[in-house]
Amino acid sequence: MRRVCLFLLWMMWWLPAPRARAETYAVERPIEDEADLLALGDEGALPEEDVEALRELLRTGVDPLTASREALYALPGFTWAQVDALIAWREARAGGFTEEDLVEAGVLTEAQLDRVRAFLVGRTRSTSGVAGRVRLLSAYGMADARVPPVLLQARVRGPWGLHAGLTASLTRRRLEAVHYDSRSRALVARPPGVTARLPKFHLRWEGAQASVLVGAYRLGFGQRLTLDTTGRPAPEGFLPDEDFTPPGAPERRCMVSGAGACGAEDLGRVTPDFGWTEGFRGVAGTVHGRVEDVTLSFTGFGSYQSRGLSQYELFDRTRCASARGCPAPEVFALLPGSRGTGTARFVSRTLPGVFHEWVGGGHAAVGVSPRARLGMTAWGAGPLWALEGMAPDFREQARYPGGGGYGAVGLDAAWGSGPVDLFFEGTRSFAAAGGGFGAFQRIVLGDRARQLEGSLRYYGRGFENPHGRPLASSDESGGLRASNELGTRLCYLHRTEDEAWRWVGQVDLWTQPGGPPRFVHVTGSVRVEALNVPVLQPSVWVEHHNKDLGRNGPGLCFEGTEGELPGGEPAPCPGERYGVGGRVTFEPTEALRLAARYQHTWMGSPQHPEGVRQDGRALLEGILRPLPSLRLHGRMSWRDEDLADDTRLSQTLRTSLEGAWALASGSGIRARYEFVLDLKTSEGARTPPEPPQHLFRLELEGVLP
Repeated sequence: MRRVCLFLLWMMWWLPAPRARAETYAVERPIEDEADLLALGDEGALPEEDVEALRELLRTGVDPLTASREALYALPGFTWAQVDALIAWREARAGGFTEEDLVEAGVLTEAQLDRVRAFLVGRTRSTSGVAGRVRLLSAYGMADARVPPVLLQARVRGPWGLHAGLTASLTRRRLEAVHYDSRSRALVARPPGVTARLPKFHLRWEGAQASVLVGAYRLGFGQRLTLDTTGRPAPEGFLPDEDFTPPGAPERRCMVSGAGACGAEDLGRVTPDFGWTEGFRGVAGTVHGRVEDVTLSFTGFGSYQSRGLSQYELFDRTRCASARGCPAPEVFALLPGSRGTGTARFVSRTLPGVFHEWVGGGHAAVGVSPRARLGMTAWGAGPLWALEGMAPDFREQARYPGGGGYGAVGLDAAWGSGPVDLFFEGTRSFAAAGGGFGAFQRIVLGDRARQLEGSLRYYGRGFENPHGRPLASSDESGGLRASNELGTRLCYLHRTEDEAWRWVGQVDLWTQPGGPPRFVHVTGSVRVEALNVPVLQPSVWVEHHNKDLGRNGPGLCFEGTEGELPGGEPAPCPGERYGVGGRVTFEPTEALRLAARYQHTWMGSPQHPEGVRQDGRALLEGILRPLPSLRLHGRMSWRDEDLADDTRLSQTLRTSLEGAWALASGSGIRARYEFVLDLKTSEGARTPPEPPQHLFRLELEGVLP
């Protein structure tokens, strides 16, 4: 067996093929709430996809009493071997247990339990009655002159396996319905007003061998290649869709451009609304059972969801036969008191309800053990355009294929024995333009402290799957990350037995298989953390990204595009980027934690033809617990995107203070104040520095009896 594993690893490393991101997260620091998670994203310690996955997991939680193998693997720091050890201990115990029992049995260490404690649920589950939670969130900026954005989220668990939830929002910046005006041959919409919306709700029933959900949901299977909208590293069915995004940086108060469109009072900044993703909305159901030693399951789903687009993702077929060279439709504003469209245009706004997407499909799986299964997924979809009077279609940069309907069908398989787990999924996508093939394979070898993962990926140039989220590089082709890509990745996680040291390393190599020229990209990183140094917990890391191994040297751009390819498409930048950073955490007592972090980056830039652009980022952080129920979190971060030039790019100083008070009943209050200062000089700057920004956020959480 050892020779077979070594041969497979050798083949995976040297053969060209498909790609993946490791399921081990970049850092393993305790996360108590969404504020900690967002802070990791702001400082660059976690990539965006990890923040999204962990945020969803933090809101929904994982019950260690009943969670499946795939659900447990989504917890931070868990390896497949550790998941299998927990499940084996759980089955041998054949009864309830507490979190502390996991530590006493040696399944988890105290440090590992601290990292995942906030993600665990179900510890106080009652057998009858009604229980739930309600969250009320709001944000307010000093420059706001209108009612602030508000979001209400509620979850209720009732008897007989019933669950319900809803997300309601008060918006002030979201456009109303957009329609086509035949006289101006453009899209028109009225300015938004204060509106109450109910973007998401669901009702779910869970039985011993079946479950059904009506409302908003997300679902995924296999290796996320054929179908996945969950964001989880190992999806296995459907989940309620309760995802939302808090307001980001303040945006321009004036939403339109044009002569006389905005008055003097509209030139400031305003707090954005709460946002949300547009997942699936309809019905999904699962039936599963066992025949002797074989498990069988089937999931079916149907969705009819309204979706929004940017105007730059559309073109009108009545004006142009193809999107190339065809201008995007204008979006004029129907201002109050005006008789026509005028010259005022909306700027950089999402156009809601541009089309309605119907989707239907299913997944069937057969398993002979918890680590060996075979599944098949198939789905089809089509757009129903809501813009009467024109013939709209998707541009190439839109994530949806143009021309009509689309879909995908694929097979996935998994097998594991001892320290080895193998996963594979192959998919054929279908679209009016023809579609294409995609394949993803990975092998995982390890134990509870070490894990080596290698992956191969291939996504053809015609592979267009808007509802798949396989592991892929950050660049896009035709509006999708998993398209026109051929690559391999190797990742390694190692923790010492005494939890004193942890290091993670990865190397990723990929190219574009379809059409010249072919750029060969390579990324690599190594992170080392000392977890058991008395009082201090230092960590260091290095990163490298080369966008074209065939071209190197100073003056090459790293961000954006550079000219055009022979076919007229924009040519990606071929430059390099290097980064090195360190962090030190000082924790003299359980009630006080201080941390300092700095990262320095070198990257290619045309503004530095003889050298490189240098960026700096620093962070000071403090967490104080004066009372067991009170937590104060202060942060000060500085970022300079070009240390040699203070007239362009971003130079900001951001300070925040957050207080969280947990009540004995389980309810809580969280308040946050944030101050942002633009450090860019006003002399010689292409755009003047932004005025100081003040933002307040308030969150109330209550427990339903």
